[in-house]
Formats: sequence, C-alpha cells, structure tokens
Amino acid sequence: MARTRIVLAGEGGQGVQSIAKILVEAGYEAGKEILYIPNFGVEQRGGVSIAFCQIADEKIGEPRFSKGDIVIMLSDRAIDRCSTYVSENSTVIYDSSVCSKKPECKAKNIISVEANKIANEQLSARVFNIIVLGVLLSATNVLQLSDIKNAMEMALGKKFDAKPELRDLNYKALEMGMGLIEKAGV
Repeated sequence: MARTRIVLAGEGGQGVQSIAKILVEAGYEAGKEILYIPNFGVEQRGGVSIAFCQIADEKIGEPRFSKGDIVIMLSDRAIDRCSTYVSENSTVIYDSSVCSKKPECKAKNIISVEANKIANEQLSARVFNIIVLGVLLSATNVLQLSDIKNAMEMALGKKFDAKPELRDLNYKALEMGMGLIEKAGV
C-alpha cells in the first residue's frame, strides 16, 4: 500500500470527526504513517463537517490532497460539497437512508449503504458513526479489525467500562458496517 486518501463528510453531529480520530489512532497504533486534517467550525450547529485522512506505510510528504481514494458522503450537502474530491479512481460511499440524491460523479465505484436506517431500526442512533467506520474499514482494507477495536477502546473505554453493554453495541455496529460492504461486493 502506498497511501490511502480518505475524505469523510457529513452534517455536524453525525460523528465524522470521531470516525476520523478512531481511524487515525488505529493507524498510528498499527505502525502506519497517518495524517488527519479536520475541517469544522459552525458544523457543530448543523453545517458540513469534513475530515481528511491519510494512512500509509511510508512517510506522507504532502498533507493536502485534491482527490480521495475513498470519499464517504453522509448528507446531501456533503455530496454537493465533496464531489470535487472524487476522481475516476475513487470509491464513493453514500448513505441512501440519509441522502435524498445519489452522487453524480465519475468514480470507479459508487456504493449505497443504509447505515442510518440500520442504526435507528436495529441498534441505536448513537452508533451510526461506528457503522460507517465498519463500512470504511471493509472498503479500504488498510487496517485490521483488531486495530480499530483497540482504537475504539482507547477512545471509548471509559464509557464502555461505565456501561459494558455499549461495548457490545459498538462492536456489533462495526461488524454490521463491515457486512454492508461485503454485501455490496467491494
């Protein structure tokens, strides 16, 4: 693996930055070179939140990139704002249970998942972002499941210790997200 460039975009409050932080922490702990650039501000009050992540086996020479290998879009406004990061070699993943439109861009793959619907109907709305993390893990294959679980323990361990059922819920959400990509055949 040379370098994997990831763009995560959604509405403030969807957990985009939390996904990115867990992802890059897992990469760091796995001995990878990582880079994370958050793009947020008023997003906490309903704007688009974007996270730019890179994971590589070798030093990352440039912090910014113009096209992502994986571009995840979790709202209509994220689709509008992040289509510029898509190339014909990109894989685009969007949540069709949140987005009212499909991304209109030239990409290698455009994959629809229903992470929000699954979270609300089968688990809990609180684990929507962890389902998306599972989707991302399966779509990229840049990290191992154990790396992600270790990073989740570091990020959420205190909450898990206070309420052990949250650990099971989050791990189930992660596995369900991974299964969504397997069903899509990617």
